[in-house]
Amino acid sequence: MAMADAGTREFAASSPGPRLVAGRYRLMEPLGRGGMGTVWRALDESLQREVAIKEQDALRELTAHERQIYTVRTFREARAAGRLSHPAVAAVYDVFEEAGHPWIVMQLVSSRTLGEVVQAEGPLPPRRVAEIGLQLVGALTAAHAAGVLHRDVKPDNVLLADDGRVVLTDFGIATLEDDSPVTRTGALIGTPAFIAPERASGGTAQRESDLWSLGVTLFAAVEGRSPFQRGHALASLAAVMYEGPGPLCRAGALAPVLLGLLRKDPARRMTAEEAERALRAIVDGTAPAPTEEVPLPVPGPVSPRRRRWWPLAAATGTLFIGLAAGGIAYLTAEGDGRARVPEPAVSSVVDPPKTSEPPQEPARDPAPSENRRPAEKPSKKPSPSQEPSEEPTEQPTDEPPDDPSDESDGMVDPDAGELQAQIEAGIVPPGDVL
Repeated sequence: MAMADAGTREFAASSPGPRLVAGRYRLMEPLGRGGMGTVWRALDESLQREVAIKEQDALRELTAHERQIYTVRTFREARAAGRLSHPAVAAVYDVFEEAGHPWIVMQLVSSRTLGEVVQAEGPLPPRRVAEIGLQLVGALTAAHAAGVLHRDVKPDNVLLADDGRVVLTDFGIATLEDDSPVTRTGALIGTPAFIAPERASGGTAQRESDLWSLGVTLFAAVEGRSPFQRGHALASLAAVMYEGPGPLCRAGALAPVLLGLLRKDPARRMTAEEAERALRAIVDGTAPAPTEEVPLPVPGPVSPRRRRWWPLAAATGTLFIGLAAGGIAYLTAEGDGRARVPEPAVSSVVDPPKTSEPPQEPARDPAPSENRRPAEKPSKKPSPSQEPSEEPTEQPTDEPPDDPSDESDGMVDPDAGELQAQIEAGIVPPGDVL
């Protein structure tokens, strides 16, 4: 049940005790006071049920003629609202005139207002606000289908019932679509921070105007602040007409709906059907999160290098393996080339080592040499390409040299013959024989 604030309790203290109006409604206590009048808790003594009665006593500043026109219009609008039948619309039971102004009898809902909940508990989660908005869109759709415009959708007129329902109340300033506003010159009916720009600029109310007010109401519920409240009526109206709603910090998936409903041009404003689909998707959990409101975190300087390390390491390893394989193949080819060069002279013939000194002849006897024969040359035949100065010399050993006199004339070394045969057969190149 909506509770009276301090100002309402003070107003109740200065008011007389319970009184009967219209011969059947006993006023029990005030529930709240707004720009258009006071809302009372009352007892319908005819039906013995509690009701809420709105006393529209804020017409004292109007002239007698203006009050008469306003009272006629209030009767018409209340009867039109009474034809509405929707779970999210507070039913209108009766309307009468007393003490020079109209009274509207409505359904009393055991609840707290959305404004009270946000003030006490802070901003609500986006999904919960989407649930509230979905029921409010249904209430406005039903009202608009009956030709009724609410004109004052705001958190204080949204009831969060104890049974879980969301109820749009206070159709006391509602109007019919085909009517022009009946107010005194310069007056504007509604709450400045929730009035649509087309109405703030002097235009008439339309269905899109209620959707704007719905957007401001949902904005206040999810962000915890009114986007256009500036502390003064004129400043709030200027903000409505010329300023944006400000940053959305908590809206999440609800942000596209709010921005769509708060387009200043009513022709571009989100329709009730579009808002219903978007809100239902949020409630069902199928709405995508908006990227513009939920930006991805910027990765640190280490993360990209860490992600590219494995491809770089794989490429480096592949290159290294390729180079290693190529090097091994090259060395193998080089080794094969050397292995194909035959070296039979090394394996089959043992040549005496080279020496830079000329060969020494055997020691001569100092005796006369007429009986001596000259020393014979080595029986080995040199290679045709071998120079005379490059005759092989014998390896010096500790054994005494052979006596040249023991050699036989005309003898041929069998090894030399074998070597000569290999040279002629082309097995051993001539240049490889020393």
